[in-house]
Order: sequence, then C-alpha cells, then structure tokens
Amino acid sequence: MPLSSPTDHIDTADSRPRAWLLSAYRADSHAAWADWLLASQPQFNWQRLELPGRHFAWRIRGNPLSWLDALPLEQPALIVASSMVDLATLKGLHPRLAGVPTLYYFHENQFAYPLSHRQNHWLEPQMVQLYGGLAADRLLFNSAFNRDSYLQGIAGLLAQMPDAVPDGVVQRLVQKSVLCPVPIEPVPAAQQRDSQLVLWNHRWEHDKCPELFVEAMVALAEKGVEFRLALLGKRPQRAPPALARLREALPQRIVADGQLPAAEYRTQLGRAAIAVSTARHEFQGLAMLEAASAGAIPLVPDALCYAEQYPSACRYPQGDVAALVARLRLWLTGGLPPPVDVTPWYSASLAAVWAGLLAAAPGAGATPSAPSAPI
Repeated sequence: MPLSSPTDHIDTADSRPRAWLLSAYRADSHAAWADWLLASQPQFNWQRLELPGRHFAWRIRGNPLSWLDALPLEQPALIVASSMVDLATLKGLHPRLAGVPTLYYFHENQFAYPLSHRQNHWLEPQMVQLYGGLAADRLLFNSAFNRDSYLQGIAGLLAQMPDAVPDGVVQRLVQKSVLCPVPIEPVPAAQQRDSQLVLWNHRWEHDKCPELFVEAMVALAEKGVEFRLALLGKRPQRAPPALARLREALPQRIVADGQLPAAEYRTQLGRAAIAVSTARHEFQGLAMLEAASAGAIPLVPDALCYAEQYPSACRYPQGDVAALVARLRLWLTGGLPPPVDVTPWYSASLAAVWAGLLAAAPGAGATPSAPSAPI
C-alpha cells in the first residue's frame, strides 16, 4: 500500500498552488530530501505520495500501478517526482496530468550505478529514466557527475538501438537539465576534537568498497601509525566480511561501532579528524558533506561527484590503497590540511535555489530566475 502522510488531505480553501510530491522509493537521502522540501517550501499546498524503499526492481516499474487509484482528484499546479517514478507511464495512465508542469529529480541514475555480483544488468530501470526525462519539463540533478553520467548513459543506450532512433534526444534532455543538490544541515564540531580519529560513515555495501577501507586501516596499523576508528553507517544484521575482518584485526582501535541514533552520530562526526570514502558509487555523498560540515577533513577518491566538492589535496586515485595509506599516514603524523568549506550545500543556502526552480515552473506562480546551485 502507498504510504500516506499528514499532507494527504488538502484544504480546498487553501489559496496556495497545489503541488504533488511523488517519491517511489522512500529510503535514506530520498526521505530526507522529501521531508526537507515540504518543510522548506510552504508556499505550496503539498500532497505527498510515497512508497517504501524496498523491492527495487518492482518499485521502479510498478509505482504507476501502486498509485493507480491513489492519486488525488484535485488537479495539481505542479508535480515534483523523484527519478524512481515511472513518470511517462504515470502520465499515460492519467491523461489529465499530461499538461501539468513536472520537475524530475535525480538522486541517482541507473546508468552509473555499479551492480553487485548478485545482480544482472537490466534495461528496464534505464528506460524508465529515459522516458521519465523526456516526459518531464525540467530535470534536476544533485551533482554534475550525476547529470553527465546520465546523459552519457542515454547516448550509449541509444547507440545500441538497432534502428529507428530519433535525432536530438540527448540534446533535448541537456536543454532542460539543472543542478540542484539535496541540502544538508550542518553538524557542529565537538568541544574537543580527537586528532587521531578516522571516521567511516557509509553503508557497508559493495558500492562503497568497505574492503578497501579495511585493507588501508590494517596497512596503516602495520606501519605503526597511531589512530582510532569510528565505524558508523548502515550495515546488515550479520556483519559483512569487511567489518568482521576489521573488528578482528584492530579491536583496540575501534571507539565507536554501529548505526547510531542521530544525536550520537552527529557527536561522532564532530569529534572526528578525518572522514574517509572508498566509494565506487557516489552521486552526491551526503555522509561526507555532513562530516566535512563538522570540520572533519574529507579524504575521497578522485572520481565520481567528489571533484566538484573537495580540493585536490583531499583526493587520492580511486581504488589505490597505497595512496590512501600514504595520505592518511601523512595527515596523522604531520598535521591536517585546513577544513573544507561546504556551506553552499547547507539548507540555508539551497532553500532559495529550490524556491526559484519551483516558482519558475509554468503555472506554479511567479517566474523568477533560479539562483545558481553550488556546483
């Protein structure tokens, strides 16, 4: 059953423009974005429809069916849909929505998402996002990497079609693409920072490459470098092999280990000296941005979205464990570089950007130019 929310029943006497928020996969950053958008943009009379963040393959193709009889009767002035929504099918099933201005928000794209060894490459999610992009009036991306990999993926997909490929598809998508990140709330620094505390605050899953992080930490310890570890982030109930190995190899160095409540999590971010990423998939990297907002120095692969966010001094060659170990050793024994300014990604900075984009949609109200996003 579709999730409901307090915004499901619209006050018909409300004079604000009606807007729908459609999020077909409420999980992690998708949920944070949806909650923030409704709270920060009260100029609209919002109606929210969401589906739980599980059963990905069914969800990305099945959401129009799940919502077949759930859409409000009142016509919206604007639709904001996440890119998990099969927008083209949804509008086809509900012809009354064909002319409603629609913003299509990309938290991720299915052209640049690495598959695990248990997954097969499938065409369906990519076609959903291609048709959704064509059906929308504007495409919003949380990073230039997300946008560029989507457009490059579309070009590659069209090149595989055997015949009857229309001209200018990618250019049509380019012309309506805009950068607008998911905002973060800044995390305050602790009164006393631990200069030897190394933070891992990512999901313990294949696309974050935790095994590379573990390999680097073990090598760093073997070199006699003093450090402590805060191992945060979502993990399965049974510890993944990388986490189990780290617990066995360096138990005395681990000072925090678990998916902590929000307040405790933010405390650990505020204490950390260095935050490390070994990801091979990252479209915006909210966890690293939050850590950087607390004053932790980010150490990230020189790839993905990170080049848009952090200076070269904070980046190492992707997948190069030796380079990661060398940089950590230098920082932990010789001093840290200065903190990175991530204030352009703060909620206070991005609320006006989002307001401008929403207002600029035809029929949504005034049409001011949207302020520039930080990327």
